[in-house]
Amino acid sequence: MLIIGIAGGTGSGKTTVVNKIIASLPPGEVAVMPQDSYYKDSSHIPPEERSKINFDEPAAIEWSLLVEQLKLLKQGKAIEMPTYSYLTCTRQEETVTVKPAEVVIVEGILVLTDPVLRSMLDVKVFVDADADDRLIRVIARDCIERGRTPQIVIDRYADVLKPMHCQYIEPSKRYADLIVPQGGSNTVAINLLTDYIESRLRHGNGRLEESCATE
Repeated sequence: MLIIGIAGGTGSGKTTVVNKIIASLPPGEVAVMPQDSYYKDSSHIPPEERSKINFDEPAAIEWSLLVEQLKLLKQGKAIEMPTYSYLTCTRQEETVTVKPAEVVIVEGILVLTDPVLRSMLDVKVFVDADADDRLIRVIARDCIERGRTPQIVIDRYADVLKPMHCQYIEPSKRYADLIVPQGGSNTVAINLLTDYIESRLRHGNGRLEESCATE
């Protein structure tokens, strides 16, 4: 099993990179564990207070559960991955069955910040993108998918997303084996990554060499 961590700022294009990796491999060879599925349950907090939760700091994630379930996959066991609602800011009753696969991708803004999880990753990727481009994507996504107004998104970006990016996410870039500039539009870096994954699947062993890093 090859375990890949893909991190990067909100709106950097991580999902695009993940989807391109999945599309390049045979069906069923990739399992994805989104970091967002492991947000701590907030159902005990009054609804009016949930909107104030900082979802962009490591303390918001139940890392122990993510690590435990990743270990189970590595042991060849299926897991019931939790689901989280951005509309209610609570963990849902429904779970998603994830079966072991040749490649497991753990994706999320804070994936490279947790030392225990980081030690389990065979390949660590940081998807980089210009701050303005990320803000534009966040506004479009949150307004359409999460029912927020542009002003709410902009205020949250200034008050939470930007400072948390500078404090936690950007510094985690130093742990990356591969940096993908320009997000999901960087075809060269993505092809390099997918070629490496295919090579690992063919030959079984090896880690990403430092010479492959794209800055």
